[in-house]
Amino acid sequence: MLLSNVLPLSLHIVLSSFLVQETLAQSMRFRLRHAHGLVTNSSRVVFSDIDSAVQFTGENALEISTKPMKIHRPRSQADFFAARIPGRLQNDLVWDETDVVGPDVRSQETLRLLANMTGNAYYEDRSKKGWYDLDPEWNTSYPFGWEPDADGFRGHIFANEDNSTVILSVKGTSAGWMVGGGGPTVRKDKVNDNLLFSCCCARVGPTWSTVCGCYEGNYKCDQNCLEDSLVEESLFYSVGVNLYNNVTYMYPNANIWLTGHSLGGSLSSLIGVTFGAPVVAFEAPGERLAASRLHLPSPPSLQHIIHVYHNADPIPQGKCTGVSSACALGGYALETGCHLGKTILYDTVSQLGWSVDARTHGIAVIVERLLSTEWEGGIPEPVEETDCVDCFAWEFGNFRNASLQGCNAGRVKPQPKLVMQVGGYQ
Repeated sequence: MLLSNVLPLSLHIVLSSFLVQETLAQSMRFRLRHAHGLVTNSSRVVFSDIDSAVQFTGENALEISTKPMKIHRPRSQADFFAARIPGRLQNDLVWDETDVVGPDVRSQETLRLLANMTGNAYYEDRSKKGWYDLDPEWNTSYPFGWEPDADGFRGHIFANEDNSTVILSVKGTSAGWMVGGGGPTVRKDKVNDNLLFSCCCARVGPTWSTVCGCYEGNYKCDQNCLEDSLVEESLFYSVGVNLYNNVTYMYPNANIWLTGHSLGGSLSSLIGVTFGAPVVAFEAPGERLAASRLHLPSPPSLQHIIHVYHNADPIPQGKCTGVSSACALGGYALETGCHLGKTILYDTVSQLGWSVDARTHGIAVIVERLLSTEWEGGIPEPVEETDCVDCFAWEFGNFRNASLQGCNAGRVKPQPKLVMQVGGYQ
């Protein structure tokens, strides 16, 4: 006998919803399928395949708890990118609400395993010191994008047993004092860091070499110049968009997640907003201001973006600043602390007695200390970062003559003040 024939409609709806939730809430096993990297001096992403003969077993598979979630995706990607053009009305963009399977971020084991994936994005294979040995077969790969002179976007691609879910793990900044011990990507990593997370082109002081020419003096920064500086095709956001499109071509029916640490986490978030994909980012600098400068339309909900960090790390809080800070001494202007979506913030200062120190930023600290600790009361509740303001001391506006094009135009008399609005990301 049909359920609908014996139950009241309201109870039928409730039970049907429960059954759907139970179907979506499960665990999945993953293994490495591809390594991805950026060809030198190019925006082209290349892949190295992992041995497909590797079978899923309890010994060599990575199991992650999942849960159902609702995600808003643009009905048309063409309309999404058209809405990024200044002057276009983002309110006209149509969003579709979709039920997907996402990571269960209230499971510490799930967070730890995603952090392991994220940590491995810094290394080509398991022969490298620092690789988390999740599967003895994952060292079989071809070094496309990982050759010694490769200098860009890197990471790994994991897939579950039936290819229904794929996880993109995006490498963060390779710097000796952070993680990864330096390497060929250091220069481009730093350029992306200083463009995305500084207030104005990494203008920390008069002795700094800035990454764009938008500074107008007296804490004024030309907004048009900043936005133009972020649209270069070789910058990592654009490369990440191409990577995501490549993966959807390779896995057309898959549900795609993203994860990353530091710069990789912020890039994962920006890509997750663009395509409506679940994201778990670890110790990422605040990317909300970058999303505004990139003119990314804001969906009705950003609950699919989850940031995980602790309060002893000054970098995700936008507090690794000042000429004597560890960031500045390394040449990084990481000045933003406002994040998209929701944040799981661990109080390691009060509960564990950690000192505020940029050396707690590394992914090894997250895997081996933060997520290996049993937390009284469980994982902190994910919350939105309200009343968060970046770069409050700066004034952003159109300070240059509109008839002069590009960031290299000569200085002119400042125009009337036009303070930047963060739009949908306030």
